[in-house]
Amino acid sequence: MAKEKSTLDVGSLQSKVDSYNQILANTENYRKDWGDHLKPMIVNGLEQIIKSTGLNATVEVKDNISNLEVVVLNLGQDVSGIGEKLEGSDSTRPMIKNKGALVYQQLFNGKLLILIMYPFIEGYGEPRPPRTLEILRPQEMKEPFLLRHVEEFMNEIISWEDYDDDIDETAKVNPIGFNMVENNLDDITGT
Repeated sequence: MAKEKSTLDVGSLQSKVDSYNQILANTENYRKDWGDHLKPMIVNGLEQIIKSTGLNATVEVKDNISNLEVVVLNLGQDVSGIGEKLEGSDSTRPMIKNKGALVYQQLFNGKLLILIMYPFIEGYGEPRPPRTLEILRPQEMKEPFLLRHVEEFMNEIISWEDYDDDIDETAKVNPIGFNMVENNLDDITGT
């Protein structure tokens, strides 16, 4: 029996299949680059930043799940200075403060997620959700980016630690109606 010729045109589907296969190959390459180059560069760079600046932090590698590894610049935990009074006692239970962390996480597809974990005090409100700084392909991540990430991280930590309701002078907006009368009078009088 003769084989029938297919009438299906797979042209547009073929480009999607090719793209899919390329993405799968990229994932394998990204994962290899993580172990060969990226993870050691991040660990060494962060350790150098700690040593050079005197920042009280540690670099932790969490590699218990292969291809979803994490490198963390961790500011650690400490007693917050806030304590909960124990009922019927003069004693207090200290509340622990997690001081924040800068996270470099290998994603499922081999790309690199960089995010900030904000400080929080256990038992005092809800922790603020992490802030994603960026997602990079391994070849896009360069050593100088570490400084930029740590600077952004420190800016966020400083802002959290120094929280108050002061308004930045550059962001001040006139209260509703302020200067409105004066401006309207100028328009009316033509001055």
